[in-house]
Amino acid sequence: METIVHLLATQPEIALFLALAMGHAVGAVKVGPFQFGGICGTLIAALVIGQSGARIDTDVRNVFFALFIFALGFTGGPQFFANVARSWRIGLLSVVEVSVVLALMALAVVVLNLDQGTAAGLLAGAATESAVIGTASEAIGRLGLSPDRIRELQTNIVTAYSVTYLFGLITIVLFTSQLAPLLLRINLRESAAALWHRLGGESDMGARQYSALPRLVGRVIEVRTAAGQTVLAAEQAVALGVTIRRIRRDGQTFKPSPDELLRAGDVVLAYGRRDAMVPFMQAVGIELPEAPEAAGEASMDMVVQAEQDVLLTRRAVSGLTLSALRGMADVGMGRGVYIDAIRRMERPIPPLPNTVLERGDVVSLSGPAEAVERVVPELGYRVVPTVKTDFVFLGVGVLLGMLLGSLRLKVGGAELTLGTGGGCLVAGLAFGWLRARVPLMGSLPSPAAEILKDFGLATFIAAVGLSAGPDAIKLVKTYGLALPVAGVLISIVPATLSLLVGHWWLKIEAPILLGAVAGQQCSTPAIMALTNAAGNSTPVIGYTITYAISNVLLPLMGPIAVGVAGALAH
Repeated sequence: METIVHLLATQPEIALFLALAMGHAVGAVKVGPFQFGGICGTLIAALVIGQSGARIDTDVRNVFFALFIFALGFTGGPQFFANVARSWRIGLLSVVEVSVVLALMALAVVVLNLDQGTAAGLLAGAATESAVIGTASEAIGRLGLSPDRIRELQTNIVTAYSVTYLFGLITIVLFTSQLAPLLLRINLRESAAALWHRLGGESDMGARQYSALPRLVGRVIEVRTAAGQTVLAAEQAVALGVTIRRIRRDGQTFKPSPDELLRAGDVVLAYGRRDAMVPFMQAVGIELPEAPEAAGEASMDMVVQAEQDVLLTRRAVSGLTLSALRGMADVGMGRGVYIDAIRRMERPIPPLPNTVLERGDVVSLSGPAEAVERVVPELGYRVVPTVKTDFVFLGVGVLLGMLLGSLRLKVGGAELTLGTGGGCLVAGLAFGWLRARVPLMGSLPSPAAEILKDFGLATFIAAVGLSAGPDAIKLVKTYGLALPVAGVLISIVPATLSLLVGHWWLKIEAPILLGAVAGQQCSTPAIMALTNAAGNSTPVIGYTITYAISNVLLPLMGPIAVGVAGALAH
């Protein structure tokens, strides 16, 4: 054992990766809907391994935290600005979250006589926002205290976070998926199903559930009841969309224009959503027994389908529902192109007729190759799969963030500064927004950004935990159960207030409101439990809005928490 302890103390890089491996193994253990997650697991493992005396250099911690916080801002930038401008009703709940959490932390400082580090760690753990550890630690480092006192306060941040995180996590998961529906007096599954139908959904399939049959299908139909109508009029007979791709008439096959008149006996190749095809066939004629690929002439069956992901950037499209966008495309260049899937902040959004599109969404298009090519510029920019990161773009972004964080502004006797964390967060937001507007500029693929976030934060947390290890037990002995109880209250009180504000004042639909409450606390386990309880993905609509905003506001609370706690402690 002495040999292992000596090895860890003299080669801290071994201790670092041991903490990462053990922490994520611990974090993967799931008990019902609960699990620590990799970050909390890493912190626990690092606190234990840190008893060996292993230490990671401060500069290493700062570099990895800067990468994490920049990537956090970069991935959330487009949605943050879009939601602040357009979805203020739901985004207001994030303001409720940060205001109430800060007020309750201040109360805890007075009642429990907490120091700045413990107060900031309590806020971070109860709000389940790991980034606060970094911004608060940086703020404490600028207090002008002795090195030993700074290390003690930074240790208290980590310890208080580790003690309160699990309680905050359990509280928000149980509140959103179990307690909140009881307070609203609703059956969550029935309410989510009703909202799904109001959005235009035609089935009760849940998130990540798909029919075994294809969503888009082709049918060969003989025209009878629609004789005398134009092609466009026949297509508009169903709201969800079917397109007539080919007509075979008098032995000749041709591609019709929207104003082409259908004749009795025409054989048409129709392509569109499977759930719209049956009413379409009833409105047009009867299906022929022959399959499209056996329809006769080569020109009848050579209809090439293309799929393309597009980053939505056009202002004219943002804020439209899918059905409104479909109506605009009936006679325009987008006729015959369908949106098959939507992703918002890397989360799937139900592609229903009344789903509202937002800037920064990634939509998956399906349709004729030439039509897809024409419609892409009208929506935004094609997402070109790439594994290459533009390190000039990344390096300049982080550099500007650090320079911004180094600026200081004197207001009275106080000196205000964003610090490295706040500066890199702002730079990440700006660069993410810029990349969404001009995708030809720079490249930071989503998988690469996720690696920067996950590995950057995990390494920072492991390094902080290793340094805090020997002193962590002292804080637990000092406060005992007071910190877990405070963590539960700081988690549930703002969630309850947001629920009441959202339900009684803002009149937000219950499933979307519950998703927003989970998002205001940036809780991935909560939204997973909530979608399982709801039976579909409608809560994700609210989750992505508050998640984008809280992911920016909560990290900025770190320095504020340190300042408030310091003022009250005196």
